[in-house]
Amino acid sequence: MPEQRAVQMPHHLILEDRRALTVSGVSDIDSFDDMSVVIFTDFGELTVKGEGLHINKLNIETGELTLSGQINSMEYSETQVKAGGFFGRLFK
Repeated sequence: MPEQRAVQMPHHLILEDRRALTVSGVSDIDSFDDMSVVIFTDFGELTVKGEGLHINKLNIETGELTLSGQINSMEYSETQVKAGGFFGRLFK
């Protein structure tokens, strides 16, 4: 029987022409640079890889993230959401 998860925020991915990505349901950012962005969601860790990646907007309260650049791949892993990702460590 599949594991049931309590989903806190809706989770959507909108990819436009492989140049702009909007993600909802974001709980934190673990790391980012111009080649990859590691995003924590209620559905697991999402890694976005590409070139010239830039985070345009991040609002943890609403769970929305927008980024731009050449997006080459998006991959989920089953890593659980960690407390205090990149921004949690940054504002200690």
